[in-house]
This record gives sequence, structure tokens and C-alpha cells, in this order.
Amino acid sequence: MTDIHATGRSLPNRLDNPLKSAVLSWESLLVLVAVGIFLLNSFASPYFLNAYSLSDLTFNFTEKGLIALAMALLIISGEIDLSVAAIIALASTMMGLALQYGADTPTLVAVGVGVGILCGAFNGFLVTGLKLPSIVVTIGTMSLFRGIAFIVLGDQSFKGYPPSFSWFGQGYVWWVISLELMLFLVSAVIYWVLLHRTNFGRRVFAIGNNDVAAQFSGVRVDRIKFILFCLTGLMSGIAAVLLTARLGSTRPSIAEGFELEAITMVVLGGVSILGGAGSIVGVVLAALIIGLVTFGLGLLNVPGIVMTIFTGSLLIVVIALPILFRMWRLRA
Repeated sequence: MTDIHATGRSLPNRLDNPLKSAVLSWESLLVLVAVGIFLLNSFASPYFLNAYSLSDLTFNFTEKGLIALAMALLIISGEIDLSVAAIIALASTMMGLALQYGADTPTLVAVGVGVGILCGAFNGFLVTGLKLPSIVVTIGTMSLFRGIAFIVLGDQSFKGYPPSFSWFGQGYVWWVISLELMLFLVSAVIYWVLLHRTNFGRRVFAIGNNDVAAQFSGVRVDRIKFILFCLTGLMSGIAAVLLTARLGSTRPSIAEGFELEAITMVVLGGVSILGGAGSIVGVVLAALIIGLVTFGLGLLNVPGIVMTIFTGSLLIVVIALPILFRMWRLRA
């Protein structure tokens, strides 16, 4: 009989108390952290506990959170995409070009989403078709996509987007509930169902645990990975539409650093950077935590570079903690 501990992963005991398992889960810890940060922010700034301030808070994580939802599935499958921010830059640039030729709002949205899907499909083809490592491919396409945006725009910017387009990034569906937040919540439900309640999601987990075994079990590994890259491109395209509409302009430097924050959300949410484990609920909570932290620091007038340092440090700590814990258990 196969030794479960030899695989390096422990299986949950189905006889455990479900309530105990829920209380001791990573998601429960994230809830406590989110509540703690919320309370700290409320004491740190008198402007925090305001409905409109809390609404503004959501803009700090919804666009990156949309990317993180798709990135979570990709990382669970054992791959990664570092080009998502560059995809946003290229999609925004193409929307700006379309605007110069008189494109209306539906066309602008279609261009942004379409460019995102095409970029994701290009990454997927290089990884699954040519069998190139995803980290190398997406580092290359990160420079490629961002470079095209700089060639087209230079040091200029596209402006003059119509009010109907600006609504995608600045509009509200009800009271202080923004369209961006609504899209994020709906997308989170869709990705939760896709990952945790469908055969597709089970195949994604199987590929992340052992893609060779999954291949021999009849799982079409390359096809699923290609779809996941397309989904990441799709969410990057949607984020490009929202971000461009919110800013009202297109610059080649748009969305710089988004890939770092999206990956941090995924890893902080409990998704194993090695693949094979993770949950959408954890990613949603991690996105909220990062949004709370960055918004709170912004209210305290903390420079943006400090926020970048925090995000990078958080990513290192979250990746290192499970490894250190596993080493401690082995020694014990």
C-alpha cells in the first residue's frame, strides 16, 4: 500500500470534526487577519469608517483580484503567468488606438477583452504547444507586450474616452456598490463553482499534483492548461477595461506591479506555489486583506514605494512559512 506521507502531501481525515476543521483552516485565519486590519484602520484614520471611503477601498483590489481568480487556477495547475500587467498595458493601448479611429464603447470593450484573450492564447500556445516553461515564456511576453505599448505610445497618452465607457471603471450599480466590486463578486462565485464543483476543477487539481499521472488517467493536460492561460488573459483584458475606464487615459506604464500583487493574493490565499492545492475563498479573502492594507496606508499618506516593499515582503514570507513549518515538523 502506498505511504501517504511519502507523497509530501497529507490527506484530510474525513472523520475529523467539520467544525474543528473549519475553525483551524487557513481561510479562518485570513478572516481574523482581515477583521484585525479593519479595526486598526478604523482607529488609525477618522475617515476610514465612511460608506464612501469603504467603497473607494474596493477599487484597491478588485482589478487585481479579478486577475488573481484566474491566476489561482493557473498556479494550482503548476503554471504561472507573469505577463498579466503587460497584457493590461497592451489591451489598454489597443483600446486607445481604436478610440482614435472613432470606436464606440461596445467596440472599445470588445477590443480590450479580445486583446487579453489573444495574449493569453499566445502564452498558452508557447507553453502547451512548444513545451516551453511558463515562467520563461511569460517573462518574455511581459517584455514583449509592454514593449509594444511603449512603441505605440512613447511618452504620450490616449485620452478622451466617452462617458459611457468611463462608467465601467467609475460607475455604481447600487448606492456605494461599484460595478467593479459587483464584477469581482460574481466572478468569484463563478470561479469557485468552476474549481470546486466541476470535473474541470478536479482535473486542474489532478494536473497540479502530478501532470504525468493525470495524462495517463485520460486528462487532456495541454488542453486544460491552454484554457487556463486563456482565462488569465480574459481576466487581464477585463481588468484593462476597468482600469482604463477608471483612470480615463492610457499610458504605457499602466498597471505596473499588478502581477506581483495578483500573485501575492493567490499565495496569501493559501494556493500552493508548487501547485495542486488552494481555494477561491482564500484568494478572495487575501484580496480583501491587501486592499485593506494598501487603503489604510494610503489614508496615512504612506508613500507608494513602502506599499511595494510591503507586498514583496509579504509574498516572500507567505511562500517561506509553509517550507519552514514543514522543516520544523520533520525535525520534531
